[in-house]
Amino acid sequence: MLKHLFGEVVSAEAGKHSPVTLRVNQGMATLLLTIPLAFTIFALTRLVSHPPDVKDLALLGSFYVATAMGITVGFHRMLTHGSFETNPLIRAVLLIFGTWAIQGAAITWAAIHSKHHVFADTDQDPHSPVKNFWHGHMGWFFSTLRGEPEQYAKAQLRDPVVMFISRTAFWWAVLGMVIPFLIGGWSGLLWGGAVRLFLVHHVTFSVNSICHYFGSRPFDTGGQDVSRNNWVVGVLAMGEGWHNNHHAFPKSSFQGLNWRQLDLSGQFIRLLGFLRLARGIYTVPPSVVKARLAAQAESTP
Repeated sequence: MLKHLFGEVVSAEAGKHSPVTLRVNQGMATLLLTIPLAFTIFALTRLVSHPPDVKDLALLGSFYVATAMGITVGFHRMLTHGSFETNPLIRAVLLIFGTWAIQGAAITWAAIHSKHHVFADTDQDPHSPVKNFWHGHMGWFFSTLRGEPEQYAKAQLRDPVVMFISRTAFWWAVLGMVIPFLIGGWSGLLWGGAVRLFLVHHVTFSVNSICHYFGSRPFDTGGQDVSRNNWVVGVLAMGEGWHNNHHAFPKSSFQGLNWRQLDLSGQFIRLLGFLRLARGIYTVPPSVVKARLAAQAESTP
């Protein structure tokens, strides 16, 4: 099942394009999304008789944070938007953690997300909730999508680290389940694997659905874009819930633009910078933010 999810990844050579495809038919998508749900329900029914111990909770928490950061810091801000640079080892680790989310190979994820920004909330947007909330949350995952990295992720195709992690994505995803099992046995696999995957899926999917339906819009992002800031998703998704901010300033390493907007992913990038493990960290100048907010206030009746 996972091999079909991650598809075939071939590096771009002179005169050739990469046939990266996200192949998820309805049956496989159903399994991918319902198996973690089923095991999460199973875990909840056993809370009284078999509550998670300290090791289970530690595996759930640590693997949730690692996987979520892999998506938000690795796949999203670093890979897709190039908001900062880091050394090959840190780059690889972040992409491996992101692959643990089982949302496709890194190169495919980046291409689909870039296309989302180009066609935000139009019929060509891969996962806009404009069609309906279900489609934006996870309905889009049931269709066969062409990743189109040759158009939307050209630079990433030339990155050997990205292409290696993408080609071997199946095995990294399996590793993300094997490690909790080796540490905590079947209980570790349940909490650090299945329950963690269920939570990561629906929290990250909420950025595509909830954050285009509910929340504030301090910035006019043009076109049909209806991205919104939602503080609940902002907390759960490591800062990704400040989605209107992100659509206003896609390259920014920090989606929380002030101290009141909790952005754990941004703080992690800041820590990498402090440790001299990240460079080229892009920060939107406060004067630019202030000017955009002023322009929005003047245009609002």
